[in-house]
Amino acid sequence: MHRPAQTLKNLLAGLEGCHVSGDDRLTVPGVAYHSQDVVPGGVFVALKGVRTDGHRFLDAALNRGARVIVTEQDLTPPPGVTVVRVPDARLALAHLSAAFYRHPSRELKLVGITGTNGKTTTTYLLEAILDAAGHRVGVVGTVNYRVGSRTWPAPVTTPESLDLQRLLREMRGHDVSHVFLEVSSHALDLRRVDCATFAAGVFTNLSQDHLDYHREMDDYFAAKSRLFLEIMANGFSAGGTAVLNLDDPRGEELHRRVSVPALTYGLHPRSQVRPLMQRYRRHGLEARLTTPAGEVEINSRLVGHFNLANILAAAATALALGLSPDEVAQGIASLNGVPGRLERFGPLEGPAVLVDYAHTPAALASALKALRALNFSRMITVFGCGGDRDRSKRPLMGQAAAAASHLLVVTSDNPRSEDPLSIIQEIEEGLKVMNVPRLTAAAAKKGKTGYLVIPERREAIRLAVELARPGDAVLVAGKGHENYQIRGNERLHFDDREEVREALKEYHG
Repeated sequence: MHRPAQTLKNLLAGLEGCHVSGDDRLTVPGVAYHSQDVVPGGVFVALKGVRTDGHRFLDAALNRGARVIVTEQDLTPPPGVTVVRVPDARLALAHLSAAFYRHPSRELKLVGITGTNGKTTTTYLLEAILDAAGHRVGVVGTVNYRVGSRTWPAPVTTPESLDLQRLLREMRGHDVSHVFLEVSSHALDLRRVDCATFAAGVFTNLSQDHLDYHREMDDYFAAKSRLFLEIMANGFSAGGTAVLNLDDPRGEELHRRVSVPALTYGLHPRSQVRPLMQRYRRHGLEARLTTPAGEVEINSRLVGHFNLANILAAAATALALGLSPDEVAQGIASLNGVPGRLERFGPLEGPAVLVDYAHTPAALASALKALRALNFSRMITVFGCGGDRDRSKRPLMGQAAAAASHLLVVTSDNPRSEDPLSIIQEIEEGLKVMNVPRLTAAAAKKGKTGYLVIPERREAIRLAVELARPGDAVLVAGKGHENYQIRGNERLHFDDREEVREALKEYHG
């Protein structure tokens, strides 16, 4: 990738509060935040992380030839090394990264999608709309990072700022015009998308999640809000539009507080993009939307009321980007489905088996509500909770599942360092509140209502499919597109979709 040489002084221009000790006229060949990525003559930014501190690796960075150290601490520079003292190293990394890659987001239409649920599906919808309209699209999200048929693995939903800016520059080099970026609360809190230029920011909703990281819901919302109230309002994203869900109280709050132009969506009567009619089927949905650009008829293969919310979000965003209602309708109709998002398996004559990523109480309740509205005979739900994560949501997951299911199969998700049975016991506390009886497999086979405990996820999926009858629906929730299970320090191959296919082969002989 060809880049004209840049001086440290030029890269630091506009970064408030930095103090340079040493030569700021030197040419910078590279920026790194991992010491092993330092190039001779390059910049090393010492970040304080959750598990480690970049300052522990200063000697390693210097040994690899770093000539500039960016730090929040007072350091005496070794001979020939420049030290840049900054108030916030993560903001400094975002600033340096954007400048080093010459602000690729200014040459793109970058859209950030944040919220607890719906981010991935909204990116797939937007990708389909823009692709159908003839644009070249990049996506950075939970499932993967991709341009057309080319994909990269997604180690995290939103990359670190340096990796993000590099990826955006690479996408621009592939003639990408629009990039849809899932923006996590962690990324916003850690300033990974600071100094990016957003053509639009989308707020989907807010419900309990990540309280192992954020202390409480207000902190979680404050992190999400940064996209709209700080990053999009700071001048980098002049002209960007906030696309806000008025059906969510936090979306209404953002609408009252944003200073950038806003476009609203939802069922709320004041929403600018809202349905005048909607009809849900087992294999899709239909809707007629009113929008500032006129009415539009929507036909989609996506299932359920919450996918209508995702369609509204994508339609509003596409309109904000200048697409026509006809282009919106054409793109939505072209999307067959989203990996691990109410993804259906099995022939029509058997039970419907669906795999979904729902791993929060609200997401699980929403998926089950959507399926219950489709008049299946019985609802069988397989779910668990991840280890080393917010424990307070475990009984709530049990209650959400019990409220809308005839039979529950409680199992393991990603137990990590915790004992799977201990996690399951905490889920059971929520089931006790709901007075849901624990069943034996024999009782479940007789059609009794209640819950089973099957710690091995593969066995749980097989049993749930075995117990299903034609006309029933089986929801396998929690992992969606993931193809691994984390046990202790091991990351083992495990894919709910593969397990469902195998279980259905046995079911149908």
